[in-house]
Amino acid sequence: MICFNEINKWYGSYHALIDINAEVRKGEVVVVCGPSGSGKSTLIRTVNRLEEVKSGQLLFDGNDIHAPMSSMALNKLRSRIGFVFQSFNLFPHLSVLENIMMSPMRVRGVNRTDAKAKAQQLLDRVGLAAKAGAYPAQLSGGQQQRVAIARALAMEPPAMLFDEPTSALDPEMVGEVLSVMRSLANDGMTMMCVTHEMNFAREVADQIWFMDAGRILETATPQAFFSNPQHPRAKRFLSDLRAH
Repeated sequence: MICFNEINKWYGSYHALIDINAEVRKGEVVVVCGPSGSGKSTLIRTVNRLEEVKSGQLLFDGNDIHAPMSSMALNKLRSRIGFVFQSFNLFPHLSVLENIMMSPMRVRGVNRTDAKAKAQQLLDRVGLAAKAGAYPAQLSGGQQQRVAIARALAMEPPAMLFDEPTSALDPEMVGEVLSVMRSLANDGMTMMCVTHEMNFAREVADQIWFMDAGRILETATPQAFFSNPQHPRAKRFLSDLRAH
């Protein structure tokens, strides 16, 4: 579903992503972890071209994301990749229901009645059916993030990207967002998640990618990664986590 082929990215003279080769298969959950500043968020943002790459090829469902294309073609491609940000990014002047209805109506031309029915169904799925008429400012952080997940799902994307979806949340709200992500994984959604939630990674991931200094240093199953990491930097990372 997602294939990184010799991906490199610079910010000026800073080499942010170095020779990235990896793939996410259909229906697979990949958790990208590593220390802050290792390139995790930059990597995930290349998948829907929020970050441009300097060299290499990035395929999403067979399409070269970074090939020259019109803005219309890029928007169409992006509409098939659900993206959940750290900071929710909901429209503050729209109700919860309207936030979810907007993209299907504007981008896919879905009629209002169908968009509303789908939005209500998705709100029910993320446990927020009673909040349809509320505005983002009236919700907790965990509720806002669940609305953001419902909004991404409204476009019926074949894959979902999560960029540290719980890092802006109070600890007691983290679980409610992770449980929605777990249910998506159980339903076979292709997912790529940048997260520091190691219990989630252990329980839900099919693959762990460990990054540091712009490189993927280790790819492993959760069982292998947490019980017997191979790379010295991964060993240090996990021992630091356990110390905390």
